[in-house]
Amino acid sequence: MQQTIHISTPSHNGLYDITRQVESIVAGSGVKSGLVNVYVQGATAGIMIQENWDDSVQNDVITLLRKLVPSGVWEHDRQDNNGDAHLKAGIVGPQETIPIINGEMGLSTWQNIFLCEFDGPREQRNIAVTVISNN
Repeated sequence: MQQTIHISTPSHNGLYDITRQVESIVAGSGVKSGLVNVYVQGATAGIMIQENWDDSVQNDVITLLRKLVPSGVWEHDRQDNNGDAHLKAGIVGPQETIPIINGEMGLSTWQNIFLCEFDGPREQRNIAVTVISNN
C-alpha cells in the first residue's frame, strides 16, 4: 500500500513533523507486522527521525548543518544557488524505514519523523509512504 503526503514548507531550512500523517496511513493499512518507508521526492530535502520533546533539537540540527555546509561556496551555486541544499539533503538522506509492531510504528517515546527542508519555502513537498506487510 502506498499514499503520498503533501505539505508546504514556509522556511528556507526547517524540520517539519509528519509523524501523525504517517501514523494515520499505517493505521489505515491494517498491517500488524511489517515496515513503513517514508521517502521525500526531491533532491534538496530529507527525512530524519529525531527527538520531538521541543524545537531545540530540530533547531540544533539546522544550526549544525548550516555550520557544516555553508551556503554560497559550492560549484553548483553557479547554476541555481542551492548547492548547500543538495549537500545537506545528501547527508541526511531521502528516507527512513520504521518497523510496524502490533499495528503501530516502532518509534520510541521521543522519536518523531521529520521532513527536512533545505531549499524552501516550497508550496508543496511530496512524501511517499509505503507500507509493507510481513504477512
